Amino acid sequence: MEKTEFTLLNKIQYPEDLRKLSVDDLPRVCKELREDIVEEVAVNPGHLASSLGVVEITVALHYVYHTPEDRVVWDVGHQAYGHKILTGRREQFCTNRKLGGIKPFPSPTESEYDTFACGHASNSVSAALGMAVAAKLEGKTDRHVVAVIGDGALSGGLAFEGLNNVSSSPNDLLIILNDNNMSIDRSVGGMKQLLLGLNTNKTYNAIKFKTARWLNSKGMMNDDRRKGIQRLSNAVKSAIAHQQNIFDGMNIRYFGPFDGHDVKELVRILQQIKDMKGPKLLHLHTQKGHGYAPAEKDVTVWHAPGKFNPDTGERLVDNDPTKPQKYQDVFGHTLLELAEQNPKIVGVTPAMPSGCSMNIMMKEMPERTFDVGIAEGHAVTFSGGMAKDGLLPFCNIYSAFSQRAFDNIIHDVALLNLNVVFCFDRAGLVGEDGPTHHGAFDLAALRPIPNLIISSPMDEHELRRLMYTAQLPDMGPFVIRYPRGGGVLQDWRCPFESVKVGTGRKLCDGSDVAVLSIGPIGNNVTKAIAQLLREDGAPSVAHYDMRFLKPLDEQILEEVGKKFKRIVTVENGTIRGGLGSAVLEWMNDHHYCPRVIRLGLPDYFVEHGTVPELQKIVGLDPDSIIKAIKEL
Repeated sequence: MEKTEFTLLNKIQYPEDLRKLSVDDLPRVCKELREDIVEEVAVNPGHLASSLGVVEITVALHYVYHTPEDRVVWDVGHQAYGHKILTGRREQFCTNRKLGGIKPFPSPTESEYDTFACGHASNSVSAALGMAVAAKLEGKTDRHVVAVIGDGALSGGLAFEGLNNVSSSPNDLLIILNDNNMSIDRSVGGMKQLLLGLNTNKTYNAIKFKTARWLNSKGMMNDDRRKGIQRLSNAVKSAIAHQQNIFDGMNIRYFGPFDGHDVKELVRILQQIKDMKGPKLLHLHTQKGHGYAPAEKDVTVWHAPGKFNPDTGERLVDNDPTKPQKYQDVFGHTLLELAEQNPKIVGVTPAMPSGCSMNIMMKEMPERTFDVGIAEGHAVTFSGGMAKDGLLPFCNIYSAFSQRAFDNIIHDVALLNLNVVFCFDRAGLVGEDGPTHHGAFDLAALRPIPNLIISSPMDEHELRRLMYTAQLPDMGPFVIRYPRGGGVLQDWRCPFESVKVGTGRKLCDGSDVAVLSIGPIGNNVTKAIAQLLREDGAPSVAHYDMRFLKPLDEQILEEVGKKFKRIVTVENGTIRGGLGSAVLEWMNDHHYCPRVIRLGLPDYFVEHGTVPELQKIVGLDPDSIIKAIKEL
């Protein structure tokens, strides 16, 4: 990558500084901004390719619109690094995603330029529409509102709900469709095909654009006239293009597609449509990873590449063969093994085949794996439909994203007691992605639902055993949750064997305190007990791996209730409603009165940082567990 002196970027602290420059300076600003992002992310890993792809859009938006008074709502936030740098955070950008540093995604708690919460896809249109309506009702007629949404996020159901309301509510919202044919992996589905085919007649688009601008400038574009012209133009365009534009069909004026990397042209277009009345959609073609050759060649890998050499593009990958496999890879290989044995098994993922490692099965059995796009609710109901007619779906969703499918899990799977295996990846603390991505709530949210089996393996062998158990006949809806990243075993392969549902394991006997844990956080308990064993006068601690949250192992609970007056529960999930709550309920219902300390995620949104740092903060590291045991 050719080095650039930051002669212009050094002059920009806030967008008002950007707006002092000539439009002819903007290509240079984009070049400098892109290189600054590459240099920073090379040493402080984060989401690279997405941010590179929207550099020109970012610069044009802050140049044309008077942010923060004008509202720019980013969808997801993977693409917001340029936005952060241009809005007063360039000096702090080296702390991005680090403990105590700037947040991984835009957040109104960090900057007034961050207009809404980002992290989960497809919410930008709805949020921006709310702001546009609020501006009208509050008489802020000069305020402009822009939603920036990608083609992948546009496949989400919430985006369509927002678009439907945009078409019927009085508003002047501008939606910018950042169309790069990507989410994290390649975009899939009908929306992708529609967008690829939306290269309608350029002459028609030019005439429409100029006509709409002229009518608007003359004050002749009232709401009724706009809708009438829109209906006529839809008919004309359909005849010319031999297809119906879905946005025009929803009475949202469509402009495009245009080159999203021509910053001067973007400025011109935005200035011309800025004050047009009524909802508008500007369709821009971009390239994820644009301007950095390695990211252009492999956008999936370079979505979040880790550390790398910015000059050569060489990724600094830790290939230590002695390190344990990631839970994701154990899942992927195990799923393929099970699918080879059980022809009813199919795989379902909402846009995360590489992230959850379902791409392993997808490569070998493409006809039995389904990437449904950013559509978690659909993924669940789709799985339910297949299960209803005899297939056995393994539906893999990141824990934090599964929150979007809560109703679908209840109504479309649990109610009918269907054989669907839910694998909730990234459960518990995920690290640098922060509060929008921590898988904190799945245990507590799912525990009240009838018919669900809820489990969490302590290690990779247990993951394989639970996956094998879940695919046995007539198990019903079966939840398996596990964390992001590496496990604890070097030799993760083991023979398949079933686990009796609702049974845990006694890992260590003791006489003073019982520790009940669920999931891989139990390994921190093991470390804590090992340290206590080396201390004179330390309490004698029994350790039980509960393995199942639902149904609970009542034999273990009976044993613990009779033998121990002091109990510690440990879980990598919210302390409200999870394992600790379940143990307290059971003890109360069965007339045991032990003293119980619950360790888990606190009743606030945990910040970003490394997992060990966050475990220490919330009291889930071995030292904190030792302290809790001694304080009982």
